[in-house]
Amino acid sequence: MFDDERAQRPEDLTRLFVERANSGDAAGVADLYEEQAVMAYPPGGKTVGRDAIRELWEKVLTHAPHFELEAPLPTLISGDIALTSTVAKDGTGARAQVARRQTDGTWLRLLDQPELIPPAQEAPAT
Repeated sequence: MFDDERAQRPEDLTRLFVERANSGDAAGVADLYEEQAVMAYPPGGKTVGRDAIRELWEKVLTHAPHFELEAPLPTLISGDIALTSTVAKDGTGARAQVARRQTDGTWLRLLDQPELIPPAQEAPAT
């Protein structure tokens, strides 16, 4: 279903995810991940491997959620590894991903933390 555009920069992965998820393309979303990628989802769990990530997104996308493009925070790159992140528009805190440059120069997600909710702060004692 997707157009097979590949991420030329780590930041492209977020845009491609939003486009593919909003079109209901679970296979296209999964193709943004490395074969043995790890995704910290569902909350409190993890999904390991591209096939399992595709199966997860097939279930999630049946409900036709709408995803908004979020402005990226500055990307950190060290060699062939990059850390990307955004502040979540949906109130789930932040999102963070580790991507790796592939041999053809494109980028795929290796680790994905789609919901990073900070712990509640206790009120100071009075």
